[in-house]
Amino acid sequence: MASEKIEQILKNLPGKPGVYLHKNAQGKVIYVGKAVNLKNRVRSYFHKSASFSSPKTRRLVEEIADVEFIIAESELEALLLENTLIKKYQPRYNVRLKDDKRYPYIKVHWQDPFPRVTTTRRLINDGARYFGPYTAAWAAYQTLDLVRKIFPYLTCTRIIDGKDERACLYYHIGRCAAPCIGAVNQAEYRQIIDNLCDFLGGNTEPVVADLRRQMEAASTGLDFERAAHLRDQIRAIDQIVEKQKVVNAETADEDVIAFARANGDACVQVFFIRGGKLVGRDYFVLEGAADEANAEIMTSFLKQFYDQASTIPPEILLPEEVDELMIIRDWLKSKRGADVTLKVPRQGQQKELLEMVAQNAAETLAHLRARWAADESKQTEGLAELQQALDLPEPPLRIECYDISTLQGTNTVGSMVVFQKGVPRKSDYRRFKIQSVKGQDDFASMQEMLRRRFKRMSDEGYSPNPTPDTRHLTPDTENSWALIPDLVIIDGGKGQLNAALEVLDEYELRDAVAIIGLAKREEEIFLPDISEPVILPRHSQALFLIQRVRDEAHRFGLTYHRNLRGKSAVHSSLDEIEGIGPKRRRALLKKFGSLDAIRAASIEELLTVPGMTRSAAEKLKSDL
Repeated sequence: MASEKIEQILKNLPGKPGVYLHKNAQGKVIYVGKAVNLKNRVRSYFHKSASFSSPKTRRLVEEIADVEFIIAESELEALLLENTLIKKYQPRYNVRLKDDKRYPYIKVHWQDPFPRVTTTRRLINDGARYFGPYTAAWAAYQTLDLVRKIFPYLTCTRIIDGKDERACLYYHIGRCAAPCIGAVNQAEYRQIIDNLCDFLGGNTEPVVADLRRQMEAASTGLDFERAAHLRDQIRAIDQIVEKQKVVNAETADEDVIAFARANGDACVQVFFIRGGKLVGRDYFVLEGAADEANAEIMTSFLKQFYDQASTIPPEILLPEEVDELMIIRDWLKSKRGADVTLKVPRQGQQKELLEMVAQNAAETLAHLRARWAADESKQTEGLAELQQALDLPEPPLRIECYDISTLQGTNTVGSMVVFQKGVPRKSDYRRFKIQSVKGQDDFASMQEMLRRRFKRMSDEGYSPNPTPDTRHLTPDTENSWALIPDLVIIDGGKGQLNAALEVLDEYELRDAVAIIGLAKREEEIFLPDISEPVILPRHSQALFLIQRVRDEAHRFGLTYHRNLRGKSAVHSSLDEIEGIGPKRRRALLKKFGSLDAIRAASIEELLTVPGMTRSAAEKLKSDL
């Protein structure tokens, strides 16, 4: 039976396409869906017939306390908005790509006169060409390192006019074509990059044919050094192509998608076939797929995967028909700029290929489940060992670790990382920019960070001195600030630990929160009111666990500190120059992007910056 609030919402729903958001009692979005008719779709959740639906849907309906909706102009617009909102809120009842990780892409800055080649994890409609995704950053870097020997591309941000006096080291080792010194002109350089794009796209035959023509022309013209260089490039490409398996000589470009399921887990495998050759493959783990039908899993995957894919082939092979076929096909067509066929092969070579991908998905899932089981066993062992070593009443399921990062007393920052059941819970990580402490005082900085954390916990409704059975029961277990940790790790020795204990006393948490100090040198663990440190066995899972937690706190804090330091360095260098105020500084950075680029700019180029005068430009060139 729907509440009065829900009944009122249902009465006012429009009969138009759009997106709806189901929320729980704490206002958290727990499901995002789209509808051709919002009134009919949302009301269907609360019909009597809904009680015969899947267990997952019944649980969802029980939690719904509020419904919001957004009207869209069309079903296609609703699909795009649904994708965006699922990424934003990661609702627990939606099928979603695990962690919504952003994969690395190779980015060719095609919109620039002399395109650079870089890596990125963000796809932007900026005129660049993107290739990928790659399963890991190292795979993208390895690919770039290889192709740079064949297609020497730019990575620097200098302005290219062909008049530089000398080239960088990359030119001398054959990794850059050096248009900066005029070694190649713009047309020649863009041809190199065009060949690179063809190669990354899997279209290697025209590239090789063109290189062969150039080699023969160089040989005919007695330019044997260039001919030998082109020969080596062709050999390098041949070695790469030999590693690519020919799976269908009659097929041009297609993606082949299949998935496997086991005990609530789902793994999707994608084979990328270009020119009939298998040029890459990837797997994706899905969350929230336990009670969903196969068609719903495949539909959700297609929408989320191709929303972030850099290229879409003309044909996609699927294991079975999907929901919303027409709208997904129209959406893919709008992204690709040409027709896209979604096909379920029933026989022949494509059917065999699909079965091979499905077998790979099953083997990948089995391997992942075995690895997860092993990892979970080690985590459980580590938590049990830590409980025994620290004499805790129960295993520390929620561990919070705090670290202070500073450099010569400037840009002091604090980091808080959280491990839940032995694994990182990154959604609960927090950064603190220390505000009240002047100069370098790690003890005071640690106390400020802990006060802000535990004050927030107190403000969110935590009651002091809980019993062991109720320590995780808060008014809103979705609110990470309100969750009390089982163990707090302070990065440091006795001094840092005593400073932290003062804060726990202020909030009457000494008896409720276990706390330790972890010294860096010998991995000594200091406990409150105990003079001798605890030394964990060198190969214990407990030691490995706290080392992982401590190292993650370091990494998280240093990343934040490095970012702040970089911004501070840029600002301070420009701020010290007479005539460069905040507006000109922002305009300069927007125009050139970095201090190095500003230094390399000429007076005339500086004068193109809004608000820049000749005297200020000359002062900038002389002082920077």
